[in-house]
Amino acid sequence: MTILPGVKLLSTRGLSVASARHPWRTIAFWLIALVLAVAAIATMLEFTSDAEITAKPESEQAYDLLSERLPPQPPEEVVSELIVVRAKDPSVTVDDPRFARKVRGLAQEIRRPDEVTARHFYATRDPSLISRDRHAALITVGLLHDPESDVVDVIEAIKRANDDTFGVTITGEWTFDRDNIELSQHDLEKGELQFGLPAAVLILLLVFGAVVAGLIPILLALISIAIALGLVAVLSQFFDLSIFTINMLSGMGLALGVDYALFIVSRFREERARELDKLAAIEAVGATASRAVLFSGFAFVLAMCGLLLVPDTIFRSLATGAILVGIVSVVAALTLLPALLSLFGDRINALRIPYIGRSAEAGSGREGRFWSAIVRAVMRRPVISLVASVAVLLALCVPVLDLKMGFVGVRAMPDRFVSKQGFLALERSFGVGTADTVEIVVDGDVSSPEVRRAVRRLEQRLRSDPGFMRPETSYYPERRLADTEALLSGDSHDERSYDAVRRIRAEYVPDAFRGANGARVLVTGESAESVDYFDLIQHWMPIVFAFVLGLSFLLLMVAFRSIVVPVKAILLNLLSVGAAYGLLVLVFEKGVGNELFGFQQVDGIEAWVPLFLFAVLFGLSMDYHVFLLSRIRELYSRTGDNTESVAHGVASTARMITGAALIIIAVFAGFAVGDLVGFQQMGFGVAVSLLIDATIVRSVLLPASMKLLGDWNWYLPKWLEWLPDFEVEGGSPRR
Repeated sequence: MTILPGVKLLSTRGLSVASARHPWRTIAFWLIALVLAVAAIATMLEFTSDAEITAKPESEQAYDLLSERLPPQPPEEVVSELIVVRAKDPSVTVDDPRFARKVRGLAQEIRRPDEVTARHFYATRDPSLISRDRHAALITVGLLHDPESDVVDVIEAIKRANDDTFGVTITGEWTFDRDNIELSQHDLEKGELQFGLPAAVLILLLVFGAVVAGLIPILLALISIAIALGLVAVLSQFFDLSIFTINMLSGMGLALGVDYALFIVSRFREERARELDKLAAIEAVGATASRAVLFSGFAFVLAMCGLLLVPDTIFRSLATGAILVGIVSVVAALTLLPALLSLFGDRINALRIPYIGRSAEAGSGREGRFWSAIVRAVMRRPVISLVASVAVLLALCVPVLDLKMGFVGVRAMPDRFVSKQGFLALERSFGVGTADTVEIVVDGDVSSPEVRRAVRRLEQRLRSDPGFMRPETSYYPERRLADTEALLSGDSHDERSYDAVRRIRAEYVPDAFRGANGARVLVTGESAESVDYFDLIQHWMPIVFAFVLGLSFLLLMVAFRSIVVPVKAILLNLLSVGAAYGLLVLVFEKGVGNELFGFQQVDGIEAWVPLFLFAVLFGLSMDYHVFLLSRIRELYSRTGDNTESVAHGVASTARMITGAALIIIAVFAGFAVGDLVGFQQMGFGVAVSLLIDATIVRSVLLPASMKLLGDWNWYLPKWLEWLPDFEVEGGSPRR
């Protein structure tokens, strides 16, 4: 393939032919890569449950200031977990000797020098460690050495401590993290392995009508996932990667690997049906479907690169997993798959499924009656079809105006998890849900009368606000620092806590410190970190949108040598993404139909979901546009008839593209059937958007708009004629 005079690149046609002619060498290469990947996974794979904003928001600046100015916190003051011991018998109070023995015995069991601390009322006589009704006592726990491991031992001790007389529960930072990871892994197994993978296999069998043809895409996807995970294992030695990378990598690997193999295998069967010999059919596939896979993969990777811009370890971890599995999936489709097709040949149609096998094989590349009738009806009335479908999608977009971003905290966890049980017990007995506090750090001359008066005014505002409890200030004049700390009422990840932090920053601090010149005030804590994260997302969202849209426009313009095609594709994708956002708000925030799907109604959409959905949906939607448009352009290049090219292109690819969409919908619906609310929102958002994209957009909007635009679909200004012609459709356009 010549791009510019004197510059050549290895073409997808040549790569396919070379792999097909030397299948065993190609397969041996992939087997070696697979073995190395498995070795890397077994010996090098490391993940973290921590999330970090690599920019320096206000909350992080405050933490840095505290660590720089103050000595390390004494071990006995470190509190990460809270244990609630409550008497089941109403007649038993904290004054009962049995209560004291229970608390002392449990504290002694979990306490370990220099590793785990435990404080309680009977040792400190601190009245804040017993409930007002005197039926519950609190044990504060500090995990000092290896929190992720030590919390497991503490939880096991809690379970043993429960008996007929006392109920014992625990909640806190590391307990919640452990439950979150466990829930994530459970949802991965339940959603992707028990739901997504079997559903994908079933859809592939129905689309291909043969067991061998249906299982090859699954095999390719699993190999791509394993090798990409091996690459992630290597990267994990140099960068902190989130545990959620596995969920992202496996989900996207299954979706992309299956899709790319589906398009190529379908085209191979189509070429064989035209009586091309095996190698000629693979060569034809390499010049058409394989080239479309390459450009589709580029579009997906570029969309994921947008997430790398966000200075957040979670986004960068998710993007890394998606990019690596996307690249590996493309390379596997361009090399390993032609090698397998060369070995199997027509045996790819072996083990036909009764009733549907022969019709599925014969239907490759032919117009389906159902889709042909729909598309041709749309193109007979393009204006009405276009206006009606746009109106429906815009109506679905309207709820986006009420979109709220948040984090689903421990309150939304299933009741079976210990962190949720502890949260409810803590809230019932002590009026708070976590050990998290809000901290207001004052940097300046804290011994001056003006600053002291400002701090007192701030404390008074906090005491009068029901969102806070027990504000206390510690002064460090020699270190030019003061630290005001207050407990938050309820969950630190609910909307009430976020609003409380915003009040401090927007009202309480400016009012209290008016006139206290030279004092810098920073607000931090778990809720403040979340608020900073929301601000980060809102700042970077338009930047990521512009980056992804701009690069997608350039890619499609070069691929199809048209400025109309990319503009139209971007507008159509934005409509489907906007409709998905609107449905997310309706279902999860407004509670419209949430019980029908088994979802919780929550205060807001997980902060990472909208930006993540945009990048993923844009990347996946481009798959269908590239494949569909490449087929339409291929027909247009031969005939010059825009109307017939669009009608035949849509109708002949409908079975394949619908199957591909259903596979991805099934994979992400697997996330939605889990219990993790963030994954529910992500899975539901991807599923409904792709459903809209594969039905309303592909069957109505796209053919109607292309009918109205006619030959203008392929318009390229003369001053852009210098652009390289990659011939993504497999042949030069008709002039």
